[in-house]
Amino acid sequence: MPDPVRLPYSQLDQLPDRDPEETAEWRESLDAVTEAAGPQRAAYLMRRALEHTARTEGTALPSLLETDYVNTIPTSAEPAFPGDEAMEARITAWNRWNAAAMVTRGSALGLGGHIATFASAAWLYETGFQHFFRGKEGDGSGDQLYIQGHASPGVYARAFLEGRLTEDHLDHFRQETGGEGLPSYPHPRRLPWLWEFPTVSMGLGPLSAIYQARFNRYLDHRGIKDTANSHVWAFLGDGEMDEPESTAALALAGREGLDNLTFVINCNLQRLDGPVRPNFKIVQELEAQFRAAGWNVVKSLWGQAWDEIFALDTDGALIRRLGETPDAQFQTYATRDAAYLREHFFGANESLQALARELTDAKLLELFQTSRAGHEPRKVYAAYKAAVEHQGAPTVILAQTVKGYTLGAGFESRNANHQMKKLTMAEFRTMRDALELPIPDSALEGDQVPYWRPADDSPEMVYLRERRAALDGPAPARKVVAKPLPMPADKAFDALKKGSGSQEIATTMAFVRLIKDLMRDKETGKRWVPIVPDEARTFGMESLFPTAGLYSPKGATYDPVDRDQLLWYKEAKDGQILNEGITEAGSLADFTAAATSYATHGEPMIPFYIFYSMFGWQRTADQFWALADQLGRGFVIGATAGRTTMTGEGLQHADGHSHLIASTNPAALSYDPAFAYEVAVIVKDGLRRMYGPDAEDVFYYLTVYNETKVQPAMPEGVEEGILKGLYRFNEGTKPQADSPQLQLLASGTAIHWALEAQQLLADDWGVAADVWSAPSWTELRRDALECDAARLEGEDRIPYVTRALAGAPGPVVAVSDWMRAVPDQIAPWVEQDWTSIGTDGFGLSDTREAARRHFGVDPQSVVVQALAALARRGQVKPEAVKEARERYGL
Repeated sequence: MPDPVRLPYSQLDQLPDRDPEETAEWRESLDAVTEAAGPQRAAYLMRRALEHTARTEGTALPSLLETDYVNTIPTSAEPAFPGDEAMEARITAWNRWNAAAMVTRGSALGLGGHIATFASAAWLYETGFQHFFRGKEGDGSGDQLYIQGHASPGVYARAFLEGRLTEDHLDHFRQETGGEGLPSYPHPRRLPWLWEFPTVSMGLGPLSAIYQARFNRYLDHRGIKDTANSHVWAFLGDGEMDEPESTAALALAGREGLDNLTFVINCNLQRLDGPVRPNFKIVQELEAQFRAAGWNVVKSLWGQAWDEIFALDTDGALIRRLGETPDAQFQTYATRDAAYLREHFFGANESLQALARELTDAKLLELFQTSRAGHEPRKVYAAYKAAVEHQGAPTVILAQTVKGYTLGAGFESRNANHQMKKLTMAEFRTMRDALELPIPDSALEGDQVPYWRPADDSPEMVYLRERRAALDGPAPARKVVAKPLPMPADKAFDALKKGSGSQEIATTMAFVRLIKDLMRDKETGKRWVPIVPDEARTFGMESLFPTAGLYSPKGATYDPVDRDQLLWYKEAKDGQILNEGITEAGSLADFTAAATSYATHGEPMIPFYIFYSMFGWQRTADQFWALADQLGRGFVIGATAGRTTMTGEGLQHADGHSHLIASTNPAALSYDPAFAYEVAVIVKDGLRRMYGPDAEDVFYYLTVYNETKVQPAMPEGVEEGILKGLYRFNEGTKPQADSPQLQLLASGTAIHWALEAQQLLADDWGVAADVWSAPSWTELRRDALECDAARLEGEDRIPYVTRALAGAPGPVVAVSDWMRAVPDQIAPWVEQDWTSIGTDGFGLSDTREAARRHFGVDPQSVVVQALAALARRGQVKPEAVKEARERYGL
C-alpha cells in the first residue's frame, strides 16, 4: 500500500539515484525538522536551500512559482533614495489635489471622471516621473509609457504643474467638441502631442506594451535605430489582468528575455465594482502566472510600518495569516477599527494575539489602512531600480495600494469608488489637511474647488523642472520628427500594370510579388515589415524566407530541416519578417508598434500584416480601433478573402463581412481590388498618402483572393476611379440598336462573375451590360457623406459615385463576395434603380461553383437578377426571369 503522505510515484523515479542512502538521509533530516519545529520551519529551510543553489553555478533547479505574502526586497536591501523625499511628497500632493479638483469641477456638468485610481497609484507614477521615465529631448527615443486609462487625471494634473496645460485645459476635461478639450483617457488621436498609447480598452495596453518592447529590439537588431536606452513601462490594474489579452503574450516576453519591459500592476485588490479575487489572492495568482512565463517578479506589498511587526513574528504565524486571508477581507480590514482587527485578524491564534498586545491601536490602524508599499516612494524606487537593472527577463512589479487613498474614509477601499466622481467641499478640506497643502480656508468657501499651483520660482517647481531636464524632458510626450520617405521606382508597380499575359495568378500572389520587389528598393526596402500570424506559405510568401529572413533574437540555434531546399526557413537576428505563429492579436500588436514607429522612434516603417481574411477584423476589431487612435500607418491585407473562395473550408473561414466591420473605422481606407493592377495603384497611393510629404494618419485595408485568374493589363485613365472606388471596366456591346441596357457593378473576385454574366446576357437574352469595377464601396460612401455635409453648408458638391454613373442607361445590379450590406452602402446616391446580390448568411464547405450557386452570386444567378431588374422596368418580358431560371437550373 503506498505511503498516503507521499505520492505513489515521482517523476524522479525514472532517473537513476546514484546514492540512495544519501537521499534517505535528506528525507530523514526534513522529517526531523518537521517533527521538532513544524512544517513551516521545514519549508523555510527548503526555501533557503533553493535560493542558495540558484546562486550556485551549474545548479539547475526550477524556481518557486509562489512566495510568501511579503515584499520581495527587504527594507535592509533597499537602495538609498536619490531625491528629496519631502519635496517630492509636496509635488505629489499638488497633483493629487488638482486631479481631484479637475474631475469634481467636470462633474458639475455631468461629465464624470475617475478619482480613485490615480489616488491609489500616485506614487507609482510620481516616482517614475521623478527618477526613471525618460523623455524625448535627448538623443534617443525616450521611454514608452502605457498609462492606465483611469489614471489620466493624474497625468493631466502633472502636465498642469509643469506648465504644459492651463486651467482652461483642465476645465475642458471631457469637453472636446470645441477643439481644446482634454480627452477622458489616453487618446493620441485626440491629444497627439501628449499621449502615445491608447490603453483604456482594457487588456490591449499590456499586450501592446510587450510587442512594443519586442519591436524596439527588432529595430535595434536590424540596425535601424539604437533603442538600447528605451524602456517600456506598462501601468495596469490588478482587475485588468482578467482580460485574456493582458496575459496573452507573457510567454513571448519571457521567452525572448525582454528586459527592456516592466509591468507595474497596481494591486489595490479592487476592480470596478468590487474585489478582484474576493475569496482568493490576486497578488499570489499573478506572481505564479508571471513566474511560470519566465518573468522576474518583484512584490512590493507592505510599507515600512510593517517592518517592526514582521520582526516580532518569530514563529511565522503572521506570515501564514497574511497568506491565508482572502483579498475581500483585507479590503474590510482597511475600513474597520482597531478592535475589529484585534478580534478578526489577530484573534486567529494565541501567537497572533500575543503579538497584537504589543501594538497600539494607532499602530494597528496604520498597518491596515495606510501602510502599503505602493504609497511609499522608497519602496517604489527600490522596486523600479531592481526592474531596470534586472537582465535577461522582463519584470513585473506587484505593488499593493489602497484604492481612493487620501480621498477620505468615504472613498478608501469602497466598492463603489469607481462610480464616485466628485468630492464635497468638506472632503476637500479633509484632503487638504491630510496632504498638508497651504490652501487657505477662504479659497474653499465657494461652490467650486480651486486649482492650486506653487509659484514658478518656488523650490517645488524648480525641483520639478530639474528632474525632468535630467530625464530628457517631459513625459509622456509624442513627437513626430520622421522625414518623408522617397517613393519607390515605378518599375515594381508597372510589372503588375502590364498584366500576367496568359498566366493565371491570384491577387494574393500579385500583392506578394509587388512587396517582394518593393523590399529590394535601395531607399525604402529595409523599412518594410512583413507580419504573418501563421501560414506564410499559404500566402505564397516562402520566397521571402531566404532573402529577408525571419526575425528571431537568437537567430537559428538549430539546423533547419529544409536547409537544402531553395526556399528554406531561415531565421536570423536581423531577419525582416515577423512570423508570429497563431496569434492575430499578437500580430496586430506587432503591426501597431511598426505602424507608429514614425512617431515613437522617428523612424517610419512600412508594415504589412497579412492574415486569413476571416480572422482579422472579426477577431481584433478592438485593436484596429486602438491602431486608429494611435495614428498608425501601414497596409493590412485580408488574404483568402470572400465568402465563397475558400473551397471546402466552411463557416468559420468564409469571410463575407470584414468590409462592414472595417467601414466603421474612420482611419481604415478599405479596398477590394479585382485585378493585380488595382493592387499596384492602391499600394502606390498608400505609400504616397502615408509616407509622403503630407503624410496622413490612415491605414489601408486590402482584401485579396486565392483564386487564380488571368490578370489583364491596366486600361488607360482608370487610376482616379480605382482610388475613388468605381470605374467602367468593360462596356457592353448592344446586340441590337434597341437592346435593353443595364450596369453591373462588382468588386474583388466577383468581377469575373459579372464578366461572364455580361456575355450570357448578350448571347442568350440580347441585353447589353456595362461592367464596372468597384474597388471600394466604403470610400464611395464616405465621399458621398462628405458631399451631403458640404451641401448642407451651401456648397454644391455631387458625390463621385453619382457623377460616375450619371447617364448610364438601365438599372444597376451590384454583386460581390460580401454581404449585400457592403455594396448597399452606396445605394442612396445611385440615381438608377438599384439591386444588390451578395453572400448573406453563414459560409459553408463546398466547391466555389456550388457555394456561389447556393448564395445566388454565380454568373447565371447574376443574369437572373439582371433580367428581374429589367422586367420591373418593363424592358424585358416578366417571363424571361422564369425562363432564365429554368435554362440555368436555378
